[in-house]
Amino acid sequence: MTDVVGGAPADPGVRRRRRDIDGVLLVDKPRGGSSNTILQHVRYLLNASKAGHGGTLDPLATGLLVVCFGEATKFSAQLLEGGKTYTGEIQLGTRTDTGDAEGAVIESAVVPPFPSEFDPLARRFTGEITQQPPNYSALKHQGKPLYEYARAGTPVSAKPRSITIHALSIVPIGHDRLGFEVTCSSGTYVRSLAEDLSVALGTVGHLATLRRTASGGFRVEEAISPEALERFSMTEREARLLPPDALLRDVPAWDVDAATTASIRQGRVVPAAPGLAAGRVRLYGPSRTFLGLGEVDDAGQVQPVRLLATGGGQVGRKAG
Repeated sequence: MTDVVGGAPADPGVRRRRRDIDGVLLVDKPRGGSSNTILQHVRYLLNASKAGHGGTLDPLATGLLVVCFGEATKFSAQLLEGGKTYTGEIQLGTRTDTGDAEGAVIESAVVPPFPSEFDPLARRFTGEITQQPPNYSALKHQGKPLYEYARAGTPVSAKPRSITIHALSIVPIGHDRLGFEVTCSSGTYVRSLAEDLSVALGTVGHLATLRRTASGGFRVEEAISPEALERFSMTEREARLLPPDALLRDVPAWDVDAATTASIRQGRVVPAAPGLAAGRVRLYGPSRTFLGLGEVDDAGQVQPVRLLATGGGQVGRKAG
């Protein structure tokens, strides 16, 4: 039996004891294979007991996959709520059952001449828009993912949803292909956007390539490929880990004294510092020890929301 994604053969008679480690790893996902496959591979390479990721990428897609270990998984929702940026290409003239290049062609159409400029089209799809999720998606109906119904030949359509396109640029590549860059809200299906743009141009189309370049303030340039991570020693792998609070770096921080730290760790509500605005806040104890996430209410009280377990096994770098 070999380790996933090209790892060294594993001895089936040896069970490794997983380690409790906390931190964030930025991975540059290759094309092919699921996000979970990549997640389990890097978890194996770090011998971590607990891991999750902050937003799925389809097998077709490449780019930034944010993997969270241990206590960092408590804050992965910040990534799921945040915006993401993608680049990719749309193939015009053919529509597939999955909405991307991995599906079977189910419709063909002539590609009319392109408009003289694409800015008006991009503006039509910028801002808050309504989008129909694809039938091949992980959204659930009666406890089953929609893709299971689609594969069984009994597709179920999800309800349209409101999403936000923060920025969109489109450039022609040849006579039947478009390049694009989009920054969008959580819940956006770029496959659906590709199909909708194709229809707006008077034809059909599908997503040909996709790469996530940014998520929650992280950029793909900071990421490492699974293959490169394999070549590292364990010490070098650990050095790639960011601390859990890296997921919250856009959230205001509040440093508290030892007495307030004790109250927060007991889950007690504490008075906020003067001038601390309502909303989420990163909490730090003495020696800049990260405590977790709090919520400041309008009355000037701080409620602990998600706290790190004391005595965790973090090996990631300290936050700045």
